[in-house]
Amino acid sequence: MSDTTDFGFREVPRDQKASLVRGVFDSVAPNYDVMNDLMSLGIHRVWKRIFVNAIACSPRETLLDLAGGTGDIAFGALAGGAGRVILTDVNAEMLEVGRRRALDRGYVTNIGFAVVDAEHIPLPDRSVEKVSIAFGLRNCTDKDAVLREARRVLRPGGRFHCLEFSKLEVAALAKLYETWNFKVLPEIGARVAKDRASYEYLAESIAKFPDQPTLAAMMERAGMERVAFRNLSGGIVAIHTGWRL
Repeated sequence: MSDTTDFGFREVPRDQKASLVRGVFDSVAPNYDVMNDLMSLGIHRVWKRIFVNAIACSPRETLLDLAGGTGDIAFGALAGGAGRVILTDVNAEMLEVGRRRALDRGYVTNIGFAVVDAEHIPLPDRSVEKVSIAFGLRNCTDKDAVLREARRVLRPGGRFHCLEFSKLEVAALAKLYETWNFKVLPEIGARVAKDRASYEYLAESIAKFPDQPTLAAMMERAGMERVAFRNLSGGIVAIHTGWRL
C-alpha cells in the first residue's frame, strides 16, 4: 500500500487525509444543505429520495448510515418505516447539525448518533440489516477498508447501498459538466460559503472517484455478492448495491 493518497488532485501522506477532509467539512457544515441545493440545482433531493426508496428499510430492520452528516438519508429512512437508524459521521460538526435537525423533526427514540470512522466501525460482526453511505465514500482514505467493514457488520441477507458521484455517460455533456464542477461550484462556494478551496477539493474528489465498474469490482473484492449499480442523471451519480449472503 502506498504511503500517499489523493486529496483531490494532490497527493498527501495517507495519515493526513482524514484530518484534511475533516477540515473541509468543519468549514462547509454550517452551509452544507444550502450549498447542496445550489450546487445540484436541487436535484440532490431527487437522488436521495430514489436512494432511500432503494434501501427500503422495514420496521424490523436497523440501518447504519455511514458518513450521514446532516441526516438526509437517515430521516428519509425513518419516514419510510425503518425500525432504527444509527446516524454516523467522522466529522462531529456535521453530526451536530444532523442531531439538531433530528430534534426539529421529532426523531428521538429510534435514532442514535455516533462519531465513527467508516474504516473502523465500532459494531459487532453481523449486527445490522442495512448499511448506507451517500456522498461520503469518495472522502475516505481507504475505500476498500470501508467496504470490508460494511460487509462485516451486515447480517447474512443484509444489503449495502452506496450513492456517489460517478462517471458521466453522456459525452455531449462532458464539457458542460466539467465547467460546472471546476468553475461554477468553486465560485458558488466563494460567494455563498466564503470558502473557495473546500469546494475546489469537492470537485476534484468527484473527478478522482472510481467509475461504476471499478467500484463494483471493489465491492466484490470486499466479499459482497450480487453487486449491481444504477446510473442516475446520465451517470452523474450512481447507486451501487451489494449483498452479504
